[in-house]
Amino acid sequence: MEMNVSNTDEQVVARKKGGLNPAIILPILYLVAVAIYLFVLGNPSNFAANPKVTGASVALADVESKELHPEGFMGIIYMGGPVVHILILFMLTVVVFSIERFLVLGKAAGNGNLDNFVMKVRSLLNQNKIDEAMEECDRQKGSVGNVVKEGLTTYKALAKDNTLNKEQKMIALNKSIEEATTLEMPMLEKNMNILSTLGTVATLIALLGTVIGMIKAFHALGSGGGTPDAAALSIGISEALINTALGIGTSAIAIIFYNFFTSKIDGLTYKIDEISMSIQQSFAEFN
Repeated sequence: MEMNVSNTDEQVVARKKGGLNPAIILPILYLVAVAIYLFVLGNPSNFAANPKVTGASVALADVESKELHPEGFMGIIYMGGPVVHILILFMLTVVVFSIERFLVLGKAAGNGNLDNFVMKVRSLLNQNKIDEAMEECDRQKGSVGNVVKEGLTTYKALAKDNTLNKEQKMIALNKSIEEATTLEMPMLEKNMNILSTLGTVATLIALLGTVIGMIKAFHALGSGGGTPDAAALSIGISEALINTALGIGTSAIAIIFYNFFTSKIDGLTYKIDEISMSIQQSFAEFN
């Protein structure tokens, strides 16, 4: 019994370690986001020539925002202000973890067509060909294959067990499948909360940038002794709109990917439940 517990613990640890670790990836992405903001978006080539601008980034020059005249899209985004680098971080995070989830869920689906796998296993179960069904699981692999194989392994062990009655065997079989499913779910759902959170937080951070931009705009409107600073006013409004656009875009992408991956996970879970029901029905019929 102790050996079984140990093996189960090792499986749980292995699944929890699967995928990217946010504690490591997020600081790296933050540094990348800052570098993009300062040296890519803030590159002097994205702005009209200014004798005060020297070096690799306009951020390192002592130049006011109203003295900068962007000549390209990247320069315009840079004018969104310091909140932009946070929104870039969010966008990079969404892209990186979406790619990671896509690869993980693709691996979880296993080799070959999943629907064909389900149909083949159910057909073999109807014929009580357990060994052949387990061979199909070995070929399919993935989360569905892992759960089904665990259920079939328990199926074979219970079929030879003469110490339990049929009802107890059915309970043990169902418990085995549920435990195997529980072991697979952390790997499937890992980092999904990041996409879900960014779907909301990106909009709020963008709203913060929008408010800051409007504060600057109204400050420019009220200063200057009756003659508004048109340049500062336009910079403030531009900053507000840029942050709004980046935030809404990031939020929309995060929500789309979150719903897409949630649908994928639900599909895998449904396939597991479908075969699990077939395993239990087959056991009840042949044992």
